[in-house]
Amino acid sequence: MASDYDPAEFVDGDFEAHRKPGSGGVSGQGTAGTAGRAPSREEVDSRVVDAQQKLAELKRAQEELERERAALEETRRRQMEFQTGRQEMVQNLTRGVGLLEEAEFGARRDAEQMAKVLAELKEALTKVQGIREEAWTKDSFPVELTRALTTLENARMEWNSARLKFPVLSGTLPTAEAANAAGAEARRPTLFDTYTFGDLCRVGFALTWPLAGIALLALVALLTFLLRR
Repeated sequence: MASDYDPAEFVDGDFEAHRKPGSGGVSGQGTAGTAGRAPSREEVDSRVVDAQQKLAELKRAQEELERERAALEETRRRQMEFQTGRQEMVQNLTRGVGLLEEAEFGARRDAEQMAKVLAELKEALTKVQGIREEAWTKDSFPVELTRALTTLENARMEWNSARLKFPVLSGTLPTAEAANAAGAEARRPTLFDTYTFGDLCRVGFALTWPLAGIALLALVALLTFLLRR
């Protein structure tokens, strides 16, 4: 009899199938209850600390970005200043070099011309000073006189030509005293600068009232003469 016993004969398959999911469902309800409970004070404090730390990190990151932005803006400003200043100085220096080169060329040309004229004047002066009247003889007098006059005429032509080229030789350039006198003459106050319009009217009346009085007396005398007739 014992050998014919089978434990599977006393197991209800439907009961076992319903019991196993039920046991799992009870465990799931416990987990859901743990997840849905209210947080404790320690958990709230921990979350507050975490939030403050994150805010502090964000603030430090913002400050770092602000410093980086300020540095970039300063760099951009300096670059713009560099570009503008460079363009301005290139224009000014180019213009200055051109003007000074032209002025230098003119000054060098004038200096060369002046040196040439100076050499010609020195040569003419040497020739004029080289005339020795005491060495003339009676026989050579006409020839020597003609030669001397020719030398003087050539020297005079050199002198007149130099005066035309360089006005300083004619004394036409104004000196410091002449310039000051011209400036003082230009700044001399006129009658209209010294007196006002009312003063000028009073002066004019003072100068013309005798004539007006004489004309009035003559008119009265003429009317009296005509009335008596």
